[in-house]
Amino acid sequence: MNKIIEVKDLTKHFKVASKLGTKVEYVKAVNGVSFDILEGQTLGLVGESGCGKSTTGRLILRLIKPTSGDLFLEGKNINQISDKELRSIRKDIQVVFQNPYSALDPKMTIADILSEPLSIHKVVHKYQYEKEVKRLIHLVGLSERDLRKFPHEFSGGQRQRIGIARAIATKPKFIICDEPVSALDVSVQSQILNLLTDLQSELKVSYLFIAHGLNVIRHMSKKVGVMYLGKIVEIGDVEDIYSNPQHPYTKILLSSAPIADPFNDRDRQFVKGEVPSPINTPSGCAYHPRCEQAMEICKIKTPFLKSKDREHKVACHLLDFNEMIRG
Repeated sequence: MNKIIEVKDLTKHFKVASKLGTKVEYVKAVNGVSFDILEGQTLGLVGESGCGKSTTGRLILRLIKPTSGDLFLEGKNINQISDKELRSIRKDIQVVFQNPYSALDPKMTIADILSEPLSIHKVVHKYQYEKEVKRLIHLVGLSERDLRKFPHEFSGGQRQRIGIARAIATKPKFIICDEPVSALDVSVQSQILNLLTDLQSELKVSYLFIAHGLNVIRHMSKKVGVMYLGKIVEIGDVEDIYSNPQHPYTKILLSSAPIADPFNDRDRQFVKGEVPSPINTPSGCAYHPRCEQAMEICKIKTPFLKSKDREHKVACHLLDFNEMIRG
């Protein structure tokens, strides 16, 4: 399969001033992220709040410019194109936002909300807007009479369906789903996830699925990347990582995931300390101050992603240490 998205060493540092305004510092929000997404594939991105997941999505959308790195859409580097060229490919990359209550213009009817991207990107002729809008609203499980309503007349789940309809209106090749179910009731979450899965199968669209919920990621994704403090520390096939996690941070995340069995007395692992400041990141491995298995090399040398087997990659010195012992 062809690569839809290819991210290489993507970095974003935000400039901030000290309280006295005399010293300039940088928040290292994204610090050298690399991955690729194949046609029709979903990559899940998971990690603690503030690890850089949503910033990575915004960089891919070109809502913010990267500090460095390359981003390819079907082989074309969109970090090196003009604003005019970028506008022409906007329709190929769309987004479903986290909060369905703030994502829709309260003064516009649903018909106007869905017609707007058709008009901007000239997806169909203006005489076909009405027919296309009706097709979109049916695709997401709503009815034609809903087109005359305003966003405040819908529930959170219905608003998210409208947000999804708007995202697919331009017939995109790639959609970023930025925690699309985190603001919804649990009973509604599965409906939205199933809708996204069905649309992917029908439209052959690729997803970057950003979420906190590990069970959600497992349900939606073929591949998963685990982020910590602006870096991907483990990436690979979702079932491989969930059944055989290698990075200490991944193991902690999986251990902390809730399960629907009150009588399950599994041993939970807990991470110590707080997430370090993204301004003053620790030397070496950024996770070493919180890692119970940290070695001296972890404090000095930054680990890079290494292949464990096939597509499974891990950025951890323990991998080298364990291989040395076995050898």
